[in-house]
Amino acid sequence: MSAVLDDMDSRPGSTTSLLRTVIGLYLRDAGGWMSTRHIIALMEALGVTAAVSRTALSRLKKKEIVLPQQRHGVPGFAVTEGAASMLARGDRRIFNPRLMSSEDRWCLVSFSIPETEREKRHQLRRRLHWIGCGTVAAGLWICPDSLREEVEEILEDLELRGMATVFVTDTPLVGGSLRDAASAWWDLDAVAELHRDFIRHHGSAAEEGGQGNDSDGGPASAEIFARYVRCIDRWRIIPYLDPGLPAEFLPEDWPGTAGIALFERLGAAYSRPSAEFVRTMLEA
Repeated sequence: MSAVLDDMDSRPGSTTSLLRTVIGLYLRDAGGWMSTRHIIALMEALGVTAAVSRTALSRLKKKEIVLPQQRHGVPGFAVTEGAASMLARGDRRIFNPRLMSSEDRWCLVSFSIPETEREKRHQLRRRLHWIGCGTVAAGLWICPDSLREEVEEILEDLELRGMATVFVTDTPLVGGSLRDAASAWWDLDAVAELHRDFIRHHGSAAEEGGQGNDSDGGPASAEIFARYVRCIDRWRIIPYLDPGLPAEFLPEDWPGTAGIALFERLGAAYSRPSAEFVRTMLEA
């Protein structure tokens, strides 16, 4: 799992990140395998050369996202078992952003890990951060209870379950305001900037309302494909880092609601024609 989770570090917009997004969106729908030629053709539609795409494929192979596999003598790549599970979890996050209500419950993770296991302690903190947990104290983290299953998976994977206690609770009682507490537990400024960055990069595309949306795989489809893949690529880390806090925990000018609404509009406009473009290319 460690190598697979490292893929979250890919910088949005980089070749490796774009390739990972293409794989997540379309390789599984193609039966879990795609020829190298078709993968490179899809990357070329994103403006990436064949040589650079091959380098990115090698990186994803090392990260255990894909593995080389021939079918009927044709070289290609398949999704690894570990990556398939990661991508399935990613689907739930990316396309169903979390939005907590005031009545939803919370999960608290308390752990005490000896210095001899400091590398595992580092990995635990890193992974908890990547799934949207906040830090109440060095050995006490908080997240929506909907993430408890993922927390348990992380603890088991790192063989730290015996060193941790998981609590389920109602809204925590804090000395000051919930907004002040949330801003101390999470880096909400960084998450807000991710939403604003997404809006800056893709707001104009939504305003076009899917103009040129050609579901027949015509000339406009390559542009729609590139636009949609870049949208998903920039968006995909946001639902991991944004815990989807209730309104009373958030600043009044929170951009997350606008970011989610924009993402949903873009998906409605571009998801179907982009998928049709890929199907057309594979059939060709």
